Amino acid sequence: MKYEAVENYAGGQFQTRTTERRNVISPLDGTVISQVPMSDTSDVEEAVRHAQEAFPAWASLTSKQRAEVFYRYRALLKTDQDTLAQLIHDENGKTVDEGRAEVVRAIEVTEFACALPQMVAGEVLEVSRGVECRVDRLPLGVVASIVPFNFPVMVPHWTIPIALGLGNTMVFKPSEQVPLSARRTAELLQEAGLPPGVFNVIHGDQRASQAIVDHPDVEAVTFVGSTPVARQVYQRATNQYKRALCLGGAKNHLLVLPDADIEQTAANVVASMAGCAGQRCMAAASMVAVGDIDPIIERVCQVAQELVPGAALGPVISAAAKSRIEDYISEAEAAGATVLVDGRDAQVAGCEDGFYMGATVLDQVQPEMRIAREEVFGPVLSILRATDIDHAVQLENGSEYGNAAAVYTRSGGLARHIVQRVSAGMIGVNIGVPVPLEPFGFGGWNESKFGVGDITGKSSIEFWTQSRKTTTRWTGEIKQGWMGD
Repeated sequence: MKYEAVENYAGGQFQTRTTERRNVISPLDGTVISQVPMSDTSDVEEAVRHAQEAFPAWASLTSKQRAEVFYRYRALLKTDQDTLAQLIHDENGKTVDEGRAEVVRAIEVTEFACALPQMVAGEVLEVSRGVECRVDRLPLGVVASIVPFNFPVMVPHWTIPIALGLGNTMVFKPSEQVPLSARRTAELLQEAGLPPGVFNVIHGDQRASQAIVDHPDVEAVTFVGSTPVARQVYQRATNQYKRALCLGGAKNHLLVLPDADIEQTAANVVASMAGCAGQRCMAAASMVAVGDIDPIIERVCQVAQELVPGAALGPVISAAAKSRIEDYISEAEAAGATVLVDGRDAQVAGCEDGFYMGATVLDQVQPEMRIAREEVFGPVLSILRATDIDHAVQLENGSEYGNAAAVYTRSGGLARHIVQRVSAGMIGVNIGVPVPLEPFGFGGWNESKFGVGDITGKSSIEFWTQSRKTTTRWTGEIKQGWMGD
């Protein structure tokens, strides 16, 4: 194996109780590159115990003292950027450049965590003569974060630096398909001076996730993944009166108007559709062609055909994912969609056992087709035809999801009109991947999010803390000096 077997990380030690393990398969060439433990309840119990023991001392530190750890950690992330990018490449299949970009995003959220001392200062007000009210934000205790395979470094950092920076301790569950980045994250946090037990990693499958959610000493849970699972995790956690914020899937619509810039739009749409092999909740899934935009569609197809699998386009995560994506395409074609660019059966020399999909563009996709309704999670763009803007907005709002949407136009008025009417939490104007940067939070609407608030940005502070209100009056203080004379 290219990498040694992965272990859980609890109490500052890499160790695992369970003996059950699973191979880690690289999507680049189908080879086994490591092994990951399938943790059981005892592993989870140990991790939570360490997190509980570490909480009092960690929470008692000032926010500035905790931020100092993340200042050091930020520097280590920058130094380790190439190593992390290579790990992402090997275990997830992203290109190395995409891996570096992912680490940059993790650094940005860590910088936000470094600024927490300036954002969580308590509020104090003299509400009447001699009476003072004060509000402080305090950590919850042991919290949990469960994340997917598609961003092994970025998505974990939506929660890790913020939740820990606010004084919580954490049990972290990465996807069993991409455990290597999680191990390196634990190593870097340890090197930055994070005390043992503050951050703990449990590897495994659904059994480990359920054990974490069900543990009575876990106060809050975040989850990122598919909508069906996000809904289940949210219901499971909240039924136990825990805080939960669960992000689900997406079916992002890009509305392209006839006045859109051809070159900019085509390049941006394809980048949104095929970046990270389409395995991101912000990917362009459906392009809504408003009126006659055939010249733009032609250019989209040309740009898509220029993406070479194995070079600018990495593989999807598994053989099962590749087969599922190809089934979506074949089913749509059989139902009457036109395949303009066909990425099925892509081959990469020297990596014949890899899980590659070429960029694919389908036209004349109908709203009732499965490919138009469900999240494909691959480098596939479905083109739906709209007669006018009202029809286009209707198509977008007809989706059960509400993660993101975009509009391409030269008209500020039309862009504003569409932005105000589409049902999505994150919207781009001439931007196909409208990811808000800190301090603006990440989060969608409708079936793309379960819970209140966003997982990053200022509203994340509310999720990871509880407020304590103190009202104070010192009797006789006005008549006497503070020393009683």
